[in-house]
Amino acid sequence: MAIELVIGTTKIVIHESIVNWLILCVLMSIFFIVAGKKIKKADPRVTPKGFVLLCECVAKLGTGIISGNLGKRTRAYIPFFGTLIFMMAPSNLLGLIGLQPPTSNLSVNVTLAVMMFLLIQFVGLKEKGVGGRLKELMDPFFLFLPLNVLGDLALPVSLSLRLFGNLLAGTIITGLVYTLMKSLMPFGVLGLAFTPFLHSYFDIFSGLIQTYIFFTLASFFLSESYASEEE
Repeated sequence: MAIELVIGTTKIVIHESIVNWLILCVLMSIFFIVAGKKIKKADPRVTPKGFVLLCECVAKLGTGIISGNLGKRTRAYIPFFGTLIFMMAPSNLLGLIGLQPPTSNLSVNVTLAVMMFLLIQFVGLKEKGVGGRLKELMDPFFLFLPLNVLGDLALPVSLSLRLFGNLLAGTIITGLVYTLMKSLMPFGVLGLAFTPFLHSYFDIFSGLIQTYIFFTLASFFLSESYASEEE
C-alpha cells in the first residue's frame, strides 16, 4: 500500500515499507506515552504486574542487549538505543500479519546504520579529539590510514546489508512458497501446513536475531570509542 503525493508537477511515491514504518512510529509513540504515565503512577514499593510488568521486561530486554558492551555508560544511551530496538523488533515481525517489514527496504536500514555510524564517529571525536582520532586511524603507522578509514566505512555497509539481506530474503522466500501452494491447489493446501515453520524462522527467529546482532555490533563499536578510558 504505497502512497502517491502530487505536488505541482512533482509526483512523490512513498513505498509501502515506509508507510508501515510511519504507522509503527505512531503506534509505538502511543505505547511509550501510555507506558510513561502508567509507570509514573505505579508504586515502587509494590511488585509490578500487568502492563507495568510488561514495560519493565521490555526495558530490561533493551538494556540487556547493549549493557554487555557499554557497561556503566548504558544509562546514557538507553533512550536512543532502546527506542530504535523496540522500533526495529516489531518492524521485523510485520510479515506475520502480511505487511512488508520496513527493514526489508534498504533505505530504512541504511538510515539506521548511518545514524549509528555518525554517533560512533561523534563520540570518538568528542572523547579523543581530532588529533587523537587521526592518530587512531593511522595506527600502527600512517600508511594504514586509507585501510582504517575503509574499515570504519564498512560498518554502516555491513549493518545495513546484513539486515536488508536477511529480511528481504525471508519475505521473498515466504512469498514464493505461498505462490507455489496456490498454483498447486487443491493439493497445495497440504503444503500450507509447513508455512508456519517458515514464519517461525524468517519472521520471528531471524527477525529478532537480526535486531539483536544489529544493536550488539553498534554498541560494541560505540564502546570502542571509549577504549582509551578505564572502565
